Amino acid sequence: MTRAKVASIPEGVIDRVLKHDGRAPRYTSYPTAVQFSTDVGPAEYCDWLVALPQDKAVSLYVHVPFCTRLCWYCGCNTRVVNRPEPIGEYVRYLLREVELVARKLDGRRPASGLHLGGGTPNTLTVEELQAVFGALGREFASTDDMEIAAELDPASLTKSWVDAAGALGLNRASLGVQTLDPKVQAAVNRNETFEQIEECVAALRSIRVRSLNLDLMYGLPHQTTQSVLDTIDAILAFRPERLALFGYAHVPWMKSHQKLIAESALPGPAERLEQALMAEEKLIGEGYVSIGLDHFALPHDELARAKADHRLRRNFQGYTTDSAGTLIGFGASAIGALPGGYVQNHTQELPWRQAIDRGEAPIARGVAISEDDRFRAEIIERLMCDFAVDLEAVCGRQQTRSPAELSGAIEKLQPFLDDRLVGIDGSYIQVLPAGRPLVRSISACFDTYFQPEALRHSRAV
Repeated sequence: MTRAKVASIPEGVIDRVLKHDGRAPRYTSYPTAVQFSTDVGPAEYCDWLVALPQDKAVSLYVHVPFCTRLCWYCGCNTRVVNRPEPIGEYVRYLLREVELVARKLDGRRPASGLHLGGGTPNTLTVEELQAVFGALGREFASTDDMEIAAELDPASLTKSWVDAAGALGLNRASLGVQTLDPKVQAAVNRNETFEQIEECVAALRSIRVRSLNLDLMYGLPHQTTQSVLDTIDAILAFRPERLALFGYAHVPWMKSHQKLIAESALPGPAERLEQALMAEEKLIGEGYVSIGLDHFALPHDELARAKADHRLRRNFQGYTTDSAGTLIGFGASAIGALPGGYVQNHTQELPWRQAIDRGEAPIARGVAISEDDRFRAEIIERLMCDFAVDLEAVCGRQQTRSPAELSGAIEKLQPFLDDRLVGIDGSYIQVLPAGRPLVRSISACFDTYFQPEALRHSRAV
């Protein structure tokens, strides 16, 4: 594809950024999932659950690994199901997992957040959704300000499902839009109309969802800067509180269905970056606050307020205001985060069910967190959230650490410093505006596990 010249992007910025483009983790955790191993399993998880403080609220995640269609760009753990029986069986095991995990906790714990992810949570029937909420409600007590969120597919979302979810407390929702360009939709097997999105937005507004997010993508096959901007123009009619703009990660060696996408139709690195930069400029011009790498929010939204107050966090769902120190995951492939470390359930449903039948937590792998991991995790999270970090301040909070331990990481930052993508003032490191598309690669300088030559991650830009 030929890249059009866009006057609003400063001269040389795209070339400077692409000079440093490479593969890097998304840093939704540190250590990242690449470091998970079978050294951590059900026994370690149960020990970490037992050790949780009783008075601290936890956050909950429920994974629903079903969709009614296969989107060829998808990188999630999901499968297409068009019969009710597999979903019904999955829900029955999910309820048993909730009970099993709750037995390891001493009493009913407060929960400040519940996120339904997938896959497509709205593949559950109303009755199944109510059963899941009922099981969680028996074992966990909702806090007054509990955030209940769901990722939803507009093509299969119904008003009756939205009404039922609203009655259960749904107060934040995310609709997958990705693109409204018919040619791009056909190239990724995801066809939906503006009218479908409009109906879903109206249904969610009718239950007074306080924060509505729309997911968009760039870097898809046949996508152009203009088609990205046209989609944004269309969905701005809904004035969603939040928008996510994700770059398509082409990893066919990990997700075989991505081989259905013609690589020759994918925009090149320069055009991908141009799409992201022009979309960001458009959204900021429309009154949205840029949040980290790929999120945007209206100034009154809690995500924007968290950014302003330096309370923004990053977890497996992306940028978040969730301050809970523990995330308990339920369902096949669900990831949990505890003070002791990270765990992930069996990805495949059969071993997940077999573990539950044995009466054990269905953990397949995980990683224990060391003191050094916590130290580096805070640095990486602040860079990913604030585009800046004060190493002296982090060392002060970690107490036993010293900036001198980071001399190797500082050396790795030198190429970014030379190209005016990073600024360093004493112990203060700032990702400059031109370098923000590279924040994953900049953060990787502090990652002691990172192997840049390994094909384990998507490209940073």
